[in-house]
Amino acid sequence: MSEPADRGIMICARGLTKHFEDGRIRAVNDLDMEVATGESVAICGPSGCGKTTLLNLIAGIDRPDAGALTVGGCCLTELSSSAEDEFRRSVVGLVFQLHNLLPNLTALENVQIPMIAAGRPPRQRRDRAHSLLERIGLADRANACPPTLSGGERQRVAIARAMANEPRLLLADEPTGALDSKNGQLLLDLLSQLQRDTNTTLVLVTHDAQVASHADRILQMLDGRIVESLPRH
Repeated sequence: MSEPADRGIMICARGLTKHFEDGRIRAVNDLDMEVATGESVAICGPSGCGKTTLLNLIAGIDRPDAGALTVGGCCLTELSSSAEDEFRRSVVGLVFQLHNLLPNLTALENVQIPMIAAGRPPRQRRDRAHSLLERIGLADRANACPPTLSGGERQRVAIARAMANEPRLLLADEPTGALDSKNGQLLLDLLSQLQRDTNTTLVLVTHDAQVASHADRILQMLDGRIVESLPRH
């Protein structure tokens, strides 16, 4: 699918540009950035500055209109559709503000979904899902469906699902946005612990300075560009 990843750099963007509305809106505008392997980075900025669009480009959900983007050793502008699917299955895990769990499936079944797409055997899927639910403190809720879980529990299941295929890169778009401050803090602590334990690269999109303070580095975004890079104090 790709050349071997540079062990030092997980994400490298050069001149990355994404237009909408026939070029009238530049959501991402000639953007340069690098994220090291194992680093946690928060992308911050006002609404409409291009944060989510940038995350979608990194995830291979959207394609750039110009520039170069390499993620985990994969040049995303050169991948075929089938290679893009494999990239999303094997390299990236996604956590959204709204958990996007399937309401009629149990927590255990929701966590298994990415592994089904990856073709992993049923017993291996179940064992991995049980292990992840135990790790996030929800082993006793494995057979519960999302409507019976609290907001914080649903987001924890979403994190377990994102980690199911052992991604090298975890992307989180406002993951605490729908949670109260207590559950938001618990979720951030969980994300940080998982990231450190597995050496997973974490890119977190947020408009909340308190959330951003959990990252190793904060990238400030404005008008589609990274305008400042700040280490955690």
